[in-house]
Amino acid sequence: MSHIVLLTTGGTIASSRGSDGISRPGSARFDIADKVVTRELMSKDSSSFDFADMDAIVAAVFDALADPACSGVVVLHGTDTMEETALLVDLFHGDPRPVVFTGAQRTADHDAPDGPSNVAASLAAVSDPVNAGRGVLVAFGGKVLPARGLTKWHTSDLNAFLSSGEPRVVLPRKNIAGVRVDIVALYPGADAVAIDAYVAAGTQGIVLEATGSGNTNQQIVAAVKSCGVPVVVTTRVPVGAIEPTYGGGGGGADLVDAGAVFSPLLRAGQARVLLAVQIASRE
Repeated sequence: MSHIVLLTTGGTIASSRGSDGISRPGSARFDIADKVVTRELMSKDSSSFDFADMDAIVAAVFDALADPACSGVVVLHGTDTMEETALLVDLFHGDPRPVVFTGAQRTADHDAPDGPSNVAASLAAVSDPVNAGRGVLVAFGGKVLPARGLTKWHTSDLNAFLSSGEPRVVLPRKNIAGVRVDIVALYPGADAVAIDAYVAAGTQGIVLEATGSGNTNQQIVAAVKSCGVPVVVTTRVPVGAIEPTYGGGGGGADLVDAGAVFSPLLRAGQARVLLAVQIASRE
């Protein structure tokens, strides 16, 4: 019999507030259709996820889709790092059956929780023929967005995500646990200390969260040139293309001359995941 697999991983959608007012993850409970098979994979706040947790979610999605009777997968996930895990699954997802991530901004015991409507929208998205072959999607706050280019733009608004809709290329599946990629935030007066420290700690790649369209200063450019690991440039600006259009010693064009590669649309979290996959693919 055809069915949808619902994977639960924790997050706000499965959380409730204690007497101290603090939210803690528990088990997700929803009134769902008989043709939905629920599998509890883990119960964690997604801010505590590491690459091993994300690999486990990829494996669970692939395991669900190994059953020809499965028409698609819904993943309940915390919003803090949903963009990273959704991208990781999407990078390997060449099956036309939809995989849809969702979660919630409000806890399950809130007077007006948003989780149930997001789950219903996700199940509907899996069942909608228009979504076949679109890759991994995120159904949230009344929108259905592509995972590539996804970013959480608001800490509490029920419409929490934006997406630039980066074009899809499916890659061979790789585990990324054990790969170290670090993010360096740039700012006025930034120096090479963070880059040097990450290199000393054994980083295999660095993502620069640069200013503007991908700019910095001469010290960072020099550090990029000498660091000896792949460097990807993105931006702290939420929306817009990331392009090496400035020179002058510390602009994006100077970073490219120093060996860095620009991420045209992906912001730091997703750029880190993609770089980790690329590194794992070389090993």
